[in-house]
Amino acid sequence: MSQAQAAERADMRPAPRGQQARTPDAPHAEWTSMRAALHAEWTKLRTLASTGWLLLAAVALTVAVSAAAAAAVTCPSAPACQVDTTKLSLTGIQLGQAVVAILAVLAISNEYSTGMIRVTFTAMPRRPAVLAAKAAILTGLVLAAGIIAVLGSVLAGRLILPGNGLTAAHGYPPLSLGDGPTLRAAAGSVLYLALIALLSLGTATVVRDSAAAIGVVLGLLYLFPIVAHVVTDPHWYRHLQQIAPMSAGLAIQDTTGLRSLPISPWAGLGVLAAWAAAALLAGGLLLRLRDA
Repeated sequence: MSQAQAAERADMRPAPRGQQARTPDAPHAEWTSMRAALHAEWTKLRTLASTGWLLLAAVALTVAVSAAAAAAVTCPSAPACQVDTTKLSLTGIQLGQAVVAILAVLAISNEYSTGMIRVTFTAMPRRPAVLAAKAAILTGLVLAAGIIAVLGSVLAGRLILPGNGLTAAHGYPPLSLGDGPTLRAAAGSVLYLALIALLSLGTATVVRDSAAAIGVVLGLLYLFPIVAHVVTDPHWYRHLQQIAPMSAGLAIQDTTGLRSLPISPWAGLGVLAAWAAAALLAGGLLLRLRDA
């Protein structure tokens, strides 16, 4: 046997116990790191005084506005009624989303304003993981609040609308989540709020400043429809409705006249999801490139 072959065989022999090289389990280490990041972000959001109040305000405002909208509509006779009762009962989402956006912005911009973001990145150097953890915890909180807000709004509509003439005799059965289109609108509204939170989080990560980020997000949500209504060209009006995050996303609430909508319900929610994904990707990229 040549010396080269002997050396090769020696290299292939297992090392004695205690001398074997210990290689770290990379997937386990990443999961442990992510779990620590999730726990840290949950602790921060849970102990932030504004979190609970803003979630409560989002629920209360959504239900109150939805109830007011349902109470304001009457149906004296069947031919005069052309109301999408499901969409009407979910009107409060249009205002409750503003509170959700503020909550999401503060989830990261507060750390920038206090300088705590440096501590966060020192403890967790993988910055995209920090953003992912924030997004996951924020999404869970908003989904929970959104479910309560939407259920309260649907219940308010179910109780109020029949007293205003929107009855089964006029072609408007009581609202029920057992009805497919109503269930789609309700579930889609919850998802809509979660996507608004992610869009706001991504925007705040890019902008950093609380006031500026809130202004950008609210501008995206509420100025797009205003600009669209100013446009006189029907083609451009329809196009703006299709790409505006709020107009497109809220198409998920429509249960009647779907053929005349600028965009279908699920496609509209997909447009909002694309806005949210783009904001988060931009935020994650800038986190890696910029100093804290």
